[in-house]
Amino acid sequence: MIRKPEIDKEMFKRSVLYNIKTLYRKSLEEANEQQIFQAVSYAVKDMIVDNWITTQEAYDKEDPKIVYYMSMEFLMGRALGNNMINLMAYKEFAEALEELGLDINMVEDQEPDAALGNGGLGRLAACFLDSLATLGYAAYGCGIRYRYGMFKQEIRDGYQIEAPDDWLREGNPFELRRPEYTKIIKFGGKVCTKWEDGRDIYYQEDYQSVKAIPYDLPIVGYGNGIVNTLRIWDAQPMDCFSLDSFDKGDYQKAVEQNNLAKNIVEVLYPNDNHYAGKELRLKQQYFFISASVQTAVEKYMSKHDDIHKFYEKVTFQLNDTHPTVAIAELMRILLDEYRLEWDEAWEITTKTCAYTNHTIMSEALEKWPVDLFSRLLPRIYQIIEEINRRFIIDIVNTYPDAADKIKKMAIIGDGQVKMAHLAIVAGYSVNGVARLHTEILKKQELKDFYELFPEKFNNKTNGITQRRFLLHGNPLLADWVTDKVGEDWIVDLPVIKGIEKYADDISAQKEFMAIKRQNKERLAKYILEHNGVEVSPDSIFDVQVKRLHEYKRQLLNILHVMYLYNQLKANPSMDFYPRTFIFGAKAAAGYKNAKLTIKLINSVADVVNNDKSINGKLKVVFIENYRVSNAEMIFAAADISEQISTASKEASGTGNMKFMLNGALTLGTMDGANVEIVEEVGREHAFIFGLSSDEVIRYENYGGYNPMDIYHQDAEIKRVVDQLVDGSYSKDKELFRSLYNSLLNTQSTDKADRYFILKDFRSYAEAHKEVEKAYRNTSGWAKSAILNVANVGKFTSDRTIKEYVDEIWHLDHVEIE
Repeated sequence: MIRKPEIDKEMFKRSVLYNIKTLYRKSLEEANEQQIFQAVSYAVKDMIVDNWITTQEAYDKEDPKIVYYMSMEFLMGRALGNNMINLMAYKEFAEALEELGLDINMVEDQEPDAALGNGGLGRLAACFLDSLATLGYAAYGCGIRYRYGMFKQEIRDGYQIEAPDDWLREGNPFELRRPEYTKIIKFGGKVCTKWEDGRDIYYQEDYQSVKAIPYDLPIVGYGNGIVNTLRIWDAQPMDCFSLDSFDKGDYQKAVEQNNLAKNIVEVLYPNDNHYAGKELRLKQQYFFISASVQTAVEKYMSKHDDIHKFYEKVTFQLNDTHPTVAIAELMRILLDEYRLEWDEAWEITTKTCAYTNHTIMSEALEKWPVDLFSRLLPRIYQIIEEINRRFIIDIVNTYPDAADKIKKMAIIGDGQVKMAHLAIVAGYSVNGVARLHTEILKKQELKDFYELFPEKFNNKTNGITQRRFLLHGNPLLADWVTDKVGEDWIVDLPVIKGIEKYADDISAQKEFMAIKRQNKERLAKYILEHNGVEVSPDSIFDVQVKRLHEYKRQLLNILHVMYLYNQLKANPSMDFYPRTFIFGAKAAAGYKNAKLTIKLINSVADVVNNDKSINGKLKVVFIENYRVSNAEMIFAAADISEQISTASKEASGTGNMKFMLNGALTLGTMDGANVEIVEEVGREHAFIFGLSSDEVIRYENYGGYNPMDIYHQDAEIKRVVDQLVDGSYSKDKELFRSLYNSLLNTQSTDKADRYFILKDFRSYAEAHKEVEKAYRNTSGWAKSAILNVANVGKFTSDRTIKEYVDEIWHLDHVEIE
């Protein structure tokens, strides 16, 4: 039930001024922009806290089932604007600030993006929390309060430089520190047993421990008074400093406890190319999972007296394999603290934990070295060993050819603990995140598990929140949609289908394209300020923004730009519609080829953007430090959405949905959720190219593709590939050699062009010609763009969450009176 609250603007203004005075001992005129942001945020938070308290009181009274959404990442973006929108008071707040002589955009721009995530995995988690609150379901997000996040990306001389993202430097006005809920987390040591009550009781000795301190962030539901909680855990040493050790001269020991805690929460995804990095990642995972599971059990037992019914009121959703230790941690608590028998604990655990698989890439399914795992988490390892032992007995009892099945399916094998296997064996649900992805899991990557547990497998196609990515990110288009179909789309996105009837309306097309033009001008201004490159809003804005990975094929995109540049150089007067290619991506710190691709993009940009002979017909821009706040601006301005992963490799994608919501046309492969996007909007309103997933899988399984054939037979492709190593884009001809080798690998053809870049190149180039042809027809393009927005209804995270609730979690709906 939507309820628009009454906003007392005068009281809000007084609150802002009071906060400036009490926080900084200043007047409004003396305060700087950051101080004004903090004061405004605290004033908004005051309103939120009232609803937060009311929500918790309602939950205490109604005792609904709670989902704990456990994720290493929550890519939340800025909180102030989103909170004002979900309070249904953005306009009123903007007016109040204007009366104080303040521009709401200036205030919002002072907020750093919360550095709690990296890519689609974390942004999906953020969208899900928004939808859970908006739909009225009790939920906690559970994660880590990273001090520096992944990193702040800086581009220097074309290279990615990882700088600390010190997002907490000025403090986070929306968080609440909750030391009263501190938990103790134990690492290492040894497992001991004692005989008590006729059984062995397990306990740890000689362990290291840290305190987990929770910080709560409000998740505001849209217009319904509900405020859920994202609980992120900070680590603190048991004792801040061992003076005794220091006095005895053991300086290292004196700071050891402090460093243990500090390192755990320092950064997201520390480089795990070495043993210490792997150990730190595993520590991080157990740290936040143990704290979250302990909390969930305690919270349940504070209201109930029978731990056996835990799963009736609690469910854990494991967002990828990172939180899978929750399974063994819940077993540990039930066995060692509540003294349950194995079968009792197992029944509770297997009715509580559900697993979302986010990747088809087998190398991305986490595996931990047994020696590391057993040393760091000895009791957890014992429990996983026992789960594995019992599972192998089940396999032997089920299959005559058990040896082969055990090799493929065991949780512990080849000296590794396989977390995806544990999640599937212990989870009551295993879901993929797009229909194609789920089918590939069932038929290919997880085929053996699907045969054994078909009832566990299901699909939940990802979604996005229209409240952030249209209502907040593209207010001009949001107002246009509301003018045409009313406001219901904000909480019921399929209502947006109503704009379909305007797709052929010339006047509506002009309005729509005028909005797109304004958004392109806004982005062009941002690019000029941040990149020093002047781009024309009249050009086609062709955009690829996403995490940098070889399967996402940013390399294919930039090779095609090089190909277009070659054409323009050979024929400067050719009929060529001006194009601006916009990239944004972070590469993992230890991922050499991904980082080299960023350097290549910037090297090509340096050449192309400074070549006056092509008259600005082609521009290349790499947007530094891609994040949620600049993404909102990018999605709104895009004409073309590049979704060009190798078919069968992208689980879903959600950027594709955000572009569609903002009226960009998809240029992509039939991969991930692209398949469903094309189904919804019609193939004639997208540009599809490349191998199908079946064709890719066939080549991978049976061979038959040699990129050298294409290299030798297609002179234009050969020239582009050779330009990687002939000095065209670098004085150091060897700089891009590893990218060249990844395409041709002339020493061996079996792993050459693993992501079929050359195989798909011609088809990709032809799709781009179709783009140019379509864009020249302004009315036709506007129609297609409007139809993309009109048919985006399926891709709201509200729909995805409703499916999770109805088919997996079975939560209780709560309304605030």
